[in-house]
Amino acid sequence: MKRILFLCTGNYYRSRFAEALFNHLAQQSGLKARAASRGLRVKPDGVTNVGPISRHALEGLAARATAPPPEEYPRQVTEGDLRKADVIIALKEAEHRPLMESQFPAHAPQVRYWHVHDLDAAPPADALAELETLVRELAAHIERKP
Repeated sequence: MKRILFLCTGNYYRSRFAEALFNHLAQQSGLKARAASRGLRVKPDGVTNVGPISRHALEGLAARATAPPPEEYPRQVTEGDLRKADVIIALKEAEHRPLMESQFPAHAPQVRYWHVHDLDAAPPADALAELETLVRELAAHIERKP
């Protein structure tokens, strides 16, 4: 079973959407792959986030008839998470490469960096549509592999 790890800053919006969508697509098409998600800078006090997952992610998943990921609060990535992953994808290079290089320099070269903006730079409809395209491409690529 191939293990995909999606990374974003807070593990609240983009990475959670990508995780749920990928797992939905994998289940539908019989892929031998499973995704998880983590954050590179999860705030332990939870002050900046309301609930376990962004309402934008939930709305985007609902619009795509996709169940949300398990009801758990954002989780900080660990060395163990990175070691277990076969594919690591950070969702915005400009934001996440410096965090990877400072926190996990040995793993930074293994990461695929996408360019999906957070709420400060793109409306959810645009960011989630771009993320959906990238996740579907990833699933299709994995599907073709033996």
